[in-house]
Amino acid sequence: MANARASRPTLAIVAHDQMKERMRDWAVAHEKHLGRYRLFATGTTGGIVSAACPSLKIKRLKSGPLGGDQQIGAMIAERKVEALIFFIDPMTALPHDVDVKALIRLSILYDIPFACNEATADLLIRGMAGNRRPSRQR
Repeated sequence: MANARASRPTLAIVAHDQMKERMRDWAVAHEKHLGRYRLFATGTTGGIVSAACPSLKIKRLKSGPLGGDQQIGAMIAERKVEALIFFIDPMTALPHDVDVKALIRLSILYDIPFACNEATADLLIRGMAGNRRPSRQR
């Protein structure tokens, strides 16, 4: 079973405070697809999604502003995360905006799929499960 688990793609999920309900609703609608992934999430987002989708196994990290964004960034840099879904609130000023920009930068730098809205997240989870990209070293 460990090999099957290791072969599943790894996905990180994050949502800003005003987007957490949307992330929860999106996760409920896509619970079956999300079950195909090893999931990591920032603390509060992970708790909300876990409560709504008890079948999902989600490794919760710290809350975003308390270091969870940096934990995900480190996992991206170490190639432990293959895709990121981050529902960003476009209408609210964020005190930890630099953390958000760092995750976007790392996603670009390490060439991983990055979805910041529901439409793109839909495409990402459906497309990635059956079509994993070969890993590349830089």
